Amino acid sequence: MGIAAGAISATALAAGEALRVEARSADLLAVALVHDDRMVIHLSRVLDNAPVRDATLTVMLRGAAHSTVAESDGSYTLQTPDLKLPGAAAVEFQIAQPSGSEALKGTLQVAGGTQAAEDKNQVRQLGWWALNFTVCIGFLWLWSRRRKRQPD
Repeated sequence: MGIAAGAISATALAAGEALRVEARSADLLAVALVHDDRMVIHLSRVLDNAPVRDATLTVMLRGAAHSTVAESDGSYTLQTPDLKLPGAAAVEFQIAQPSGSEALKGTLQVAGGTQAAEDKNQVRQLGWWALNFTVCIGFLWLWSRRRKRQPD
């Protein structure tokens, strides 16, 4: 039984796109895509990139064990509301095969509520730019009128 923690990658893409979690050991690679409350996990051997279809895969997420469902395409799926909770979460893929068990560790970074705050800040910034531009134009217009009224 070997436990190996390997490369960890979680990239939060733009809103509406899937998050990606990678975990690797010397023998196995798990790549999980998370969209809303659903995770699709592709498990393969590092040596030949062949999918691992004969495993029992359990995902430890936020302190709870979640069993997965083996799909006909060789992937494993998991559906839980825990995937939508904001913040960083440790993810451990526990793989049990006839040849032995292994655990792969990764991190899931879920951005929660920050997109709305960023949008609000962008609108606020745009408003300040428009106000600043209007004040500058008004100042220049008043200054040019004053210069026209003054005799040379």
